[in-house]
Amino acid sequence: MSTRSTTEQADAGPTSGGGQAGEGLSHLVQSLSHLGKRHDKVSVHQIREEIGERSFGPFLVIPSLIELSPVGGIPGVPTALAAVVSLFSLQIAFGMKHLWLPDFVENRKMPGDKLKDGLNFLRPPARWIDKVLKPRLRWITRPPAIQVIAAACLLLAAAVPPLELIPFGSTLPMGAIGLFGLALMVRDGLLAFLAAILAGGTVYLLYRLVL
Repeated sequence: MSTRSTTEQADAGPTSGGGQAGEGLSHLVQSLSHLGKRHDKVSVHQIREEIGERSFGPFLVIPSLIELSPVGGIPGVPTALAAVVSLFSLQIAFGMKHLWLPDFVENRKMPGDKLKDGLNFLRPPARWIDKVLKPRLRWITRPPAIQVIAAACLLLAAAVPPLELIPFGSTLPMGAIGLFGLALMVRDGLLAFLAAILAGGTVYLLYRLVL
């Protein structure tokens, strides 16, 4: 798949939260919250169907949102989310047109009520974020920069398992991944710079953990 196809996928719309132009982070949060309301258990496959496949950004944002929700407090969940991010990041880096997950990941489920409650809590900040973000420095969200972002997300995902041992430690790398995803959704290169700063904070935290 050419880098041109990758660009088209990443740039499907300025705020393509669910794959349609004009839909931002708040729409993405609302859609997933309603999904949790409709089902006692929500599978990864159901989440993929809900958001569609026009934009790569949501596939990086959603694991971060889940990690910030009460579901992220379940032991092992941050590491499982990081594994999903790793698979997506590899495929984005290699210019895959349609992102793929193995069946055993697609069939993983999480409590619908916790997903709903956690995402409902994020609705106000999501609406504020939608007002602040806008397309700027777009070259940072296009190839070859998009491959660099994917590589950074892969490295951040690798940092999650050891940081999960620290209370809220995994929130830092997953937050950086979420910001990178948002940057791709709205084509906001400035946000990608902010994500890079958070990524630097992750490196520092790992350094302190090792020492």
